[in-house]
This record gives sequence, structure tokens and C-alpha cells, in this order.
Amino acid sequence: MSMVSFLAAAVLMISPAAPADPAPRATVGQGVLVGGEANGVRSFKGVPYARPPVGDLRWRAPQPAEPWGGERDAGQVGAICIQPPANGDNGVGPLPMSEDCLTLNVWAPADREGPLPVMVWIHGGGLNNGSGTAALYDGSNLAKRGVVVVTINYRLGRLGFFGHPALTAEAGGEDLVGNYGFADVIAALEWVRDNAAAFGGDPGNVTIFGESAGGALVTRLMISEPARGLFHRAVVQSGLGRDQGTPTFRSVEGSPSLEQRGRAFAVAAGLPEDATVEQLRALPAERLLRPAPSFYGGDLLVIDGYDGGGLVEGDVEPAFAAGREAPVPLIIGANSAEFWWMKPSDLSPYGAIDDPMTPEERAAFLAAYGGQGGYDQFVLSDLVFNEPARHLARLHARNGHPTYLYRFDVVSAAMPEPHAGATHASERQYVFDNLAASPWPTAEMDQRAADAMAGYWTTFAAKGDPNGAGRPGWPEFRAEPDRLLEFTNDGPVAKAVPFAERLDVIEAYYERIR
Repeated sequence: MSMVSFLAAAVLMISPAAPADPAPRATVGQGVLVGGEANGVRSFKGVPYARPPVGDLRWRAPQPAEPWGGERDAGQVGAICIQPPANGDNGVGPLPMSEDCLTLNVWAPADREGPLPVMVWIHGGGLNNGSGTAALYDGSNLAKRGVVVVTINYRLGRLGFFGHPALTAEAGGEDLVGNYGFADVIAALEWVRDNAAAFGGDPGNVTIFGESAGGALVTRLMISEPARGLFHRAVVQSGLGRDQGTPTFRSVEGSPSLEQRGRAFAVAAGLPEDATVEQLRALPAERLLRPAPSFYGGDLLVIDGYDGGGLVEGDVEPAFAAGREAPVPLIIGANSAEFWWMKPSDLSPYGAIDDPMTPEERAAFLAAYGGQGGYDQFVLSDLVFNEPARHLARLHARNGHPTYLYRFDVVSAAMPEPHAGATHASERQYVFDNLAASPWPTAEMDQRAADAMAGYWTTFAAKGDPNGAGRPGWPEFRAEPDRLLEFTNDGPVAKAVPFAERLDVIEAYYERIR
């Protein structure tokens, strides 16, 4: 060997190899994504699943995302959708805020071979607030349990749920009118179907799970024909169930249609009665936030296909009663003290007291709740969440589908609210095993509860049955009617539905006013 060759070989031996780019990559339908990896989990964030709904695409069905040239940085979450201030809710991600917000985020284990179950999270926030970008919804700790986690943004408020005669005329009976935010969720599920394999996910095993308004969207996906086949299990966390939507074109029992509501808003915003689509789309996005549309007052839960052909053709409860819901395994439940701060006099926006109680009903309610104090604190939680969850569980099980009912009653020692019971949305940090995002300090008990809840949820996603791994057994509602799993500070407990006598009184009330 010549001296030159020897020296060259020596240099090669002692010189470190040029490091390869360690960032994970995934090839999806639109191009290559460059993500990140930490603690055994790969993530891809801010991924567009549809074109930005801006300009002429405002108030139109979501359009497929456009391809990008080369590689796309997927290291940061995208903008949250246009929304009012969230009053401190930790279910809202960081600014900026934009109409260009139709993105999703993916977490996948780095060391697991696919195909893996996929879990798609649909955030809550009354269809006015929220995002899939919040730290609370970081999917890393679920992904470590062997699933691919996807969180999504969808259009909110009047940008997502809005009708007007000018928009109807433009659609010409061919295009979507009114239910744009719901259409976004379906578009995201279609993107997941087409691209889950790029992250090791199984497009044939997709679980949708959502809380509050997100749970209400899950139940609507279950009765939506265009969503059929896009998911294979469903989880409804505090997702109502007996609520009523507003038809786009038809007023019902004196309640104005979505079109009528939209026309009234446009006039109040300074536009003429016969405003054009150009004038509507010229309104600044921030103007659409005032006054805030009402989730419970009929502004946002939309029935766009009342006469057939739409995304949602009716209300949830009648569809379940008729056996028209998706035949998939279902987890459904609520928290023990959802809206503890509200009184029965506040119920009218929820449609529960539209027909006043009879004296006999009021006496039955007070007896079931042990007097005025218990009635005031718990009746709203039961009317809006707990009884409807039991009712839908009964219907789904009666229709022959695997069903699991739960009640969440875990209360952190440091929780500052002046009541006994688990408040609305307080289960989210346990489902995601993200106690670092809790609004109050947590302790060892909380971590045990998070381990249990995240374990049940991911096991359910894997096989359609939450049981296994040495956890307490969760009764299946068909085999054990009216038994549930209650999450408590002492751990999960299988038991008969608590306070059934209260729920029975509510059920009788609903039957009378239906």
C-alpha cells in the first residue's frame, strides 16, 4: 500500500461518518412529510388534509389538499380555526388563528410494526372553540401504547355552521350548504383512510373519539351515511344524545331554519336582506364571531339533509331508536357533576324544559334528588349527559352492537372547584394520559386513573373490547344491561348504573315531552 493510500485509509477510519438526517419521513398522497421523534414516538404536525377554506372556498365543502413540491416540514402544529377567546380552556392550542386551519397532527410509535389501530380525536368546545393542537391532546402517551393518534381541526362557529339563501342558491341543490365543519371532519377521516398506512396505521381499524361537542359529532358521524365505513369503533365522552339539530332550510315548531338565522345575522351585520355570496364572503372573519352563535340554541348543530341527500338527515336519538346508527362497538359515558354550577332555571337553552314540568313531575324530581339541593346541583348533568348516555347505550345494545357505558368520578385532591364530583371535560387529561396539562396539580392517584383510562381506550381501539391487561372487567351492556364501569379515586369499579332512580324520572320526562 502506498503512503498516500495508507493515509487516506487512516483518515476514513478516524473521521466520523456524516450523520444522516434523523428526522422521520412519511410519504402521503400530497407529498413527503418531515416530522420529529422524541421518547420513542414519531410525530407529524400541521398536515393539511384539505385546501385552505378561504376566499371563494369560504362556506364550501372542503376540497382535497393540494400536493406540495419536495419535502414539507411537519414539525409544528398549524393555526387554530377562527374562534372567540376560550376563557382559559386548556383544550385550545396556541395562536396564530386563521381561516387557513384545516390541518391534522399524527403521533405513531417508532418501534412498532404496523398495521396499528388508529384513534382520531374530535375536540370539543361547543363548536365555537377548541383545536386539535392543544398540548392536552398531544398523542405521545397514547401512541406509546401501540396506536396511531390523529387530532384534527375543523371549522367552527359561523364559518363552520352557517346558512343563507344566497349560499343555497349558489349551491344549486348540488353542493353542501350549512354543515361545513361537519364536512371537514368527514374529509379528515377520508384523509386518514387514504394515508394511515404511511404512519404504520391500519385504515381498516379506525376509532373516532370525542368529548362534549366532539362527542356530539361522533354520534352524528354514527348516523351519517357519507361517514359510513370511515371508522370502526366509536367513543362518546359527554356527547349529549337527546339534543335536537336545526334544519338548514326548514323551520320546525316555530324555530327558525339555519337559513333564516343566517339572513338575520347578515342583516344585523349591515348587509342587505338580499345579500350576495360576494358580500357575505367579504365580511371579516372576526365579525362572524359577534354575537357568538349558540351550540344549544340551534345555531350550530345542523341537519342539512332533512329531506335526504345531506350529511346529517335527522337527530341522533330517533336514528338510534330506528337502528340506523353505524353497527360498530361503542363506549359512551359522562362525568358525575358535568355542569354543577348551573341551576334548573338555566336549562331552557338545552331544550330540556321547553315544556314546563307538571307539579307531579316536579315532586318526582325533588324526591329522586333528595330535595332542592341535590336537584339544583346534579339535575342538569343528568338531563343533558348521564341519562342520554344510558339511553343511547340501551338502544345501541338493543340493536345488537357491543356497548360499554361508563361514569367518570375521579376528583383530584387539588381540584379547586367547590363541589363534589367530576366536572365537565375533566376526564380529558386522563384519557390522553397528559396530566402535565391538567388545570390543577395532580398526584399518584391521578396517574393511576390515567393509566387505567388510557389503557381501556387503547385496548378498545385495538379490538373493539376495552377489557384485558389485568384491569377490572368492564361489563358489556348486551350481556349485563344497566351495568357500567365507574372511574373513581380508588380505581375502576363495575357496578349497576348509579342513581338509576334519578335517570328513570328523567327518562319518563323525556318520553312525555317527545
